[in-house]
Amino acid sequence: MTISQMLGQSGLLTLLGMAVVFSFLIIMILAMHLLHGVIHALHLDRDEEKSVDVAASSAAPAGNPAVDEGAVVAAIAAAVRERQSL
Repeated sequence: MTISQMLGQSGLLTLLGMAVVFSFLIIMILAMHLLHGVIHALHLDRDEEKSVDVAASSAAPAGNPAVDEGAVVAAIAAAVRERQSL
């Protein structure tokens, strides 16, 4: 087998491998779009709205004081800024 024949076979094998990978990616993208449509049609993507409604409707226990989330976020941001300045 000559060098030109080996180069031809290697080029053909390279193109065949890239075609297989490309076709697999196309099939995977189509399957993901199909799955998205099925999940959306069955309303399985509505779980977050229910959990937000449940969390909003439940009241905080009387024994626990309300936590100021803004103060917590500010404390974390100050700690991160201090750590980055070192």
